[in-house]
Amino acid sequence: MYNTILVPVDLSHKERVAPMVETAKLLADGDARIILANIVEDIPAYVAAQIPADVLEDSETSSKAGLDIIAKESGLNAETVVVRGHAGNSILDLAEEKNVDAIVIASHKPGWEDYLIGSTAARVVRHAKCSVHVLR
Repeated sequence: MYNTILVPVDLSHKERVAPMVETAKLLADGDARIILANIVEDIPAYVAAQIPADVLEDSETSSKAGLDIIAKESGLNAETVVVRGHAGNSILDLAEEKNVDAIVIASHKPGWEDYLIGSTAARVVRHAKCSVHVLR
């Protein structure tokens, strides 16, 4: 069905990973490319100045290792990508950069705070230029 699928993974919610990966497999054409991505949120400059540079690099390295483990354990020959930035914007930018035709993203049940500030999944759904499959 889809040729290139982006699966943004929040490594702090590993319970959501297997359903997203299985959904991506179901939606994928036989030779589809699946991209597992993790977004490392930017830290405000005044905070980053107090954190050793190697701590930030270690965060990206451990994120990449976590994605590689997910790909291996799920039997995917997936591309793994770690991006630094705002989650919603970075997912949208990566989707355009990689020319994806579908995004599979997990979302929590919206609460009152989501109506005020919005969730990452809601932002992706509103602004993506491709199909978005949201799992709850």
